[in-house]
Amino acid sequence: MKNHKKTKTIYVGRVPVGGGNPITVQSMTKTNTGDVEATVNQIMSLEAAGCEIIRLAVPDMDAAKALSKIKKSINIPMIADIHFNWRLAIEAVKQGVDGLRINPGNIGARWKVKEVITAAKDKNLPIRIGVNAGSLEKELLKKYGHPEPEALVESAKRHIEMLEDMDFRDIKVSLKASSVLTTIEACRLFSERYDYPLHIGVSEAGPPFTGIIKSSVGLGILLSEGIGDTIRVSLTAEPVEEVRVAYGILKALSIRKRGAEIISCPTCGRCNIDLKGLATEVESRLRDIDKSITVAVMGCIVNGPGEAREADLGIAGGKGRGILFKKGKIVKKLKEEELLDALLNEIEV
Repeated sequence: MKNHKKTKTIYVGRVPVGGGNPITVQSMTKTNTGDVEATVNQIMSLEAAGCEIIRLAVPDMDAAKALSKIKKSINIPMIADIHFNWRLAIEAVKQGVDGLRINPGNIGARWKVKEVITAAKDKNLPIRIGVNAGSLEKELLKKYGHPEPEALVESAKRHIEMLEDMDFRDIKVSLKASSVLTTIEACRLFSERYDYPLHIGVSEAGPPFTGIIKSSVGLGILLSEGIGDTIRVSLTAEPVEEVRVAYGILKALSIRKRGAEIISCPTCGRCNIDLKGLATEVESRLRDIDKSITVAVMGCIVNGPGEAREADLGIAGGKGRGILFKKGKIVKKLKEEELLDALLNEIEV
């Protein structure tokens, strides 16, 4: 994996983004922001899953005015996602958010953008310029014919120059498309030309099966090339799933470790235990574990420990029996029905 590209550092609340700091995991609430209780409950569940920055849609003034109440009840930095209405951005700043996500091109007249920038500067808040293939400027679509990677980068360039002309440089940028290849190439081009921190993700990735594949491929390639300072996995699913998948991607690339990594064999004709059931149950029981641990669930008592010798703990089954092992060494022999409890007791779940 390439060295991570060194970008500028910005701060979203107390969380540093860019500049070689740990890649942060973000998500977005899926509640009505005006419903303070439901939104806070969802954010608290995201915090427990490891979410480090949360973004909230602010479609109207009721949502904007709810932001301070929400912020008082959570522990992670909060970003207001604003489109079209500059007054909502101003109100969000007054309510004490830690950052804004805007598309300057749809805020309106330059003086409106200036008002938003001035408010953000007064509070030392960063702004994310969010460029999406689905909302690209009409003249860029006409110029390029489609939302090509160069079109996304040119859109970002326009918005960056607008903010820089207003002496504002506390900027983070995202370039997203539902196309994995478009997203990858746009981020590569941007990374070559700028040192502003990049928030990466594949937009509208889809329901879990499709979305996890697209996000893992897109984010995995970019992160393996040292591109990306903060990530969000976008799924048509509960936001906690987005956070779990994000950490899974980071863990697979040995970038960050959180929670359990499960190693299990695909099974074959030599398997004489219910390995699928065991592996599923182990994964479920360790789903919310905090400690970083590698656990193996193997179907072959002969090869299992050797194949998973780097695991912290594991079980391997034979016919009606099995073993509990640690770092590839046998700890004890057990009946098949004892394997799960013995493993979980060892982990202290």
